[in-house]
Amino acid sequence: MATAAPARPARAPVSERAPERADASAWLAVAAGTIGALMATLDISIVNSSLPTIQGEIGASGTEGTWIATAYLVAEIVIIPMSAWLTRLLGLRTFLLVASGLFTGFSVLCGVSTTLTMMIIGRVGQGFTGGAMIPTAQTIIAQRLPRSQQPVGIALFGMTAILGPVIGPLIGGWLTENVSWHYAFFLNVPVCALLVILLLVGLPHERSRLDLIGEADWLGILGLALGLGGLTVFLEEGQREQWFSSELIRTMALVTLFGFALLMVGQFRAQRPIIKLSLLLDRQFGAVALMGVVLGIVLYGTSYAIPQFLATVADYNALQSGKIVLLSGIPSLIMIAMTPFLLRHIDIRIAVGFGLTIMGGSALLDTTLTLVSDGSSFVDSQLLRGVGQILGMLFLSQAAIRSVPPADAGDASGLFNAMRNLGGSFALAGISIIQDTRMYFHARRIEETLNANAVSVQDYVGGLARQFGGTPTALRVIGQQVQAQALVMTYNDIFWIMGMGTFAVLPLVLFLRPLPKDAAPAATH
Repeated sequence: MATAAPARPARAPVSERAPERADASAWLAVAAGTIGALMATLDISIVNSSLPTIQGEIGASGTEGTWIATAYLVAEIVIIPMSAWLTRLLGLRTFLLVASGLFTGFSVLCGVSTTLTMMIIGRVGQGFTGGAMIPTAQTIIAQRLPRSQQPVGIALFGMTAILGPVIGPLIGGWLTENVSWHYAFFLNVPVCALLVILLLVGLPHERSRLDLIGEADWLGILGLALGLGGLTVFLEEGQREQWFSSELIRTMALVTLFGFALLMVGQFRAQRPIIKLSLLLDRQFGAVALMGVVLGIVLYGTSYAIPQFLATVADYNALQSGKIVLLSGIPSLIMIAMTPFLLRHIDIRIAVGFGLTIMGGSALLDTTLTLVSDGSSFVDSQLLRGVGQILGMLFLSQAAIRSVPPADAGDASGLFNAMRNLGGSFALAGISIIQDTRMYFHARRIEETLNANAVSVQDYVGGLARQFGGTPTALRVIGQQVQAQALVMTYNDIFWIMGMGTFAVLPLVLFLRPLPKDAAPAATH
């Protein structure tokens, strides 16, 4: 009689098995993705504090300088939705190697720029290639880390997404004051070299699939580039060119309409549109996207406006301005460590509502600026802003993914990020327009109060004439004082608009639905 085979030990339930652990190469790949994302987010704001210096050296005016920041954001909007397709087309490692190499080249071009045109071309190139490294960092986390360790990777990525824009002005300011503004861009060369080494060691080579070229939504890609590019030129140059009295502005309006028309055609003809605009028809996602636009306006608008105010009014150098911008990162970094607890225990409507209220209130705190205001005037608002941006962006980014079917999660993340960057682009263009219009308005109103026949005005002019050696010089001094006061009032208007705009979208919080309590945080940018 045959003996019975020894019984095999019962297989442990899946929940009781030892969790998988990523090997060293996987963590090197995650490190590469994190460094790439940090570099891309850092370069969004690295020029903000040193912008006055850069403008002076390349011959750009204050309003033209907004192009240096806007060009990067607009290029990012175009490339982020394309990243998933480009990853499949070239393979993840090859795509990132190409992106990091081109990013280095465009960074060098920015660093050696002597004209505004050169700088804009370099910044557009940086935006295209740097923006590609942001969503691919999430792909690496999803592909290379087991589910049990993905929250660690997500936390690392979240820290870079917050840290980059916050420390950018500080690093750029320090380099500008101690070395040269050129090195704010040359800094990317050694970092990219390290990134390439990590990519070669940590990521396996994947075969390219050039057959996927035909699957791309070429109409949508072209339409998105033309639409956003035309709209940016329209908004940035409209005020200076007297709007539709200019042939350039009329042409840009037509280019914008044609581009968005192509984008809409692609929605119906492409198997997989570059941006799935139909998601905006979902009540919750549409509300999330609109709130994302407004938060983008406040986040990018304040990080641009504060250094400009401190440089032109308080006479701060680039490093001093960067330190003030850094303040918002302190509460942000503290709160990012609390992400799992916040998502699990706080209702999304309460968190987003509270975050929007804080963001709007922090902007309104900056509406009482005067000619003697300095960095200390922004301390309270910056600390509050750091809290508000975590509560707002953290929960909204999760809601963007959770509000659509799993199959559309990638499209939802790309569209939400595009809407946020679009808000930033609107903010920078809007600041340029407001500076031109409101400065003129306030200067005329102030001048109207200066009655030449008033005794007080005559005494003031006489005192200045004795001090500076003549009436013509005294009148020039008064003109400068009027312009300075008008500039401060204009910045107060800018912060007021951002604050009230945030409060205007606050009712959209009611359209949000609670997040699943047992779901792990989704990786987002």
